[in-house]
Amino acid sequence: MFVPVIAFYVIFKYAPMAGVIVAFKSYNFADGIFGSPWVGLKHFRLLFSNPNSLLIIRNTLILSLLNIIVGFPFPIMLAIMLNEVRKLWFKKTVQTLIFLPHFLSWVIVGGIVVTIFSQESGVINHWIRQWTGNTFPFLYNETSWLVIFVGSGIWKEAGFSAIVYLAALSSIDTSLYEAASIDGAGKWKQLWHVTLPGIAPTIVLMLILSMGKVMEVGFDQVYTLQNSVVSGVAEVISTYIYTIGLQKGQFSLTSAMGLFESVVGFILVVSANAVARKFNRGIW
Repeated sequence: MFVPVIAFYVIFKYAPMAGVIVAFKSYNFADGIFGSPWVGLKHFRLLFSNPNSLLIIRNTLILSLLNIIVGFPFPIMLAIMLNEVRKLWFKKTVQTLIFLPHFLSWVIVGGIVVTIFSQESGVINHWIRQWTGNTFPFLYNETSWLVIFVGSGIWKEAGFSAIVYLAALSSIDTSLYEAASIDGAGKWKQLWHVTLPGIAPTIVLMLILSMGKVMEVGFDQVYTLQNSVVSGVAEVISTYIYTIGLQKGQFSLTSAMGLFESVVGFILVVSANAVARKFNRGIW
């Protein structure tokens, strides 16, 4: 039964790793991956000497860190609030509503965002125009675009991510809450001394996995929401690889960028796990 899982990872995850050699070659279709001339670290030197590349790396880091710092606590808070709901019908209704956005593609979510925040026809600007006579360029202002980017990501994924924490909450021994209540602990103290320690291993695990994606901002979300006006904060590694690598055919250059992204992610995961081990919370 485990053979299909192994086959999937071997075929789609491990075998393609041989392609990283493209980052060290001047790749062309005629010579192929292994026949193309070797250029060593030429593409890496080109990347780190190009101001645009450094800007793209900076944007990727900023967007990823914003997603982690602002977005990471939301599923935890959502799971804790749902866990406190006692009306089963209400709990299931809310769960369904907050899980649903996960199953919408970013094309649909991007359309919803534009419908809401568009300067000319957006719902919010329609109200602002009625009150003030002016409109605000939400999608063409860098600060408001960042807020919309992070907010749309939370709206889409927080509900589904909360499933992991709900499962962790269900494994906490209820007698701990009873003992805390007998000792005079209110809801907040029970949350701090029972709930959070009970799900701490899951939180640490999810945080370590999130650190591995610091250099990986989802292509779909950025591509559907970005525009040329906010490219100073919206151009990231994934869209750079699509534009330069696929549309302009500079496969070696973008392979070098992709390899750099993967190495940084690997270092961050190992470092985060090393820190977690100091508190006996490491994955390995």
